Amino acid sequence: MAGCGPGCRLLVLLLALTAFNGSFATRHLLDTAATPEAAPAQPSIPAVPTTLPPMPTIPGVPKVTIPPMPSIPMPKVSLPPVAAGTIPSLPNPAIPTTVPTIPAVPVTLPPMPSIPTTMPSIPTTIPTTIPTIPGFQMPPIPFMAPPPQTASP
Repeated sequence: MAGCGPGCRLLVLLLALTAFNGSFATRHLLDTAATPEAAPAQPSIPAVPTTLPPMPTIPGVPKVTIPPMPSIPMPKVSLPPVAAGTIPSLPNPAIPTTVPTIPAVPVTLPPMPSIPTTMPSIPTTIPTTIPTIPGFQMPPIPFMAPPPQTASP
């Protein structure tokens, strides 16, 4: 290994270790028994029944009898004889071509109310007295009355 560099030495070392590990593994396999240990017994699975229990019987539903429908006589329509393979044409009703006019209804509206153009004036002075209502007597309010006179000791 004179001309081998550090990478070559590393490769040789790895190969030697691999060979050692391989021989160790081979020796271990040769020393062990040929048959593996017996696995523990598996629990038995119960058998699935292959027959089903009988289905319960459903009591029969009584049949209902319907009274016969009364026959309604159909009117006979007489059509003119038609040649085989042709379809009879339908009657062509008269369609009006003009639209009837609707008579005009006279409508009279009440006159519009006039809108005032002037606004009432708002008083600028505040009244100081309350106006009286004729026929109404207001009882005296205690806080507006003068305080009662008390005798001084």
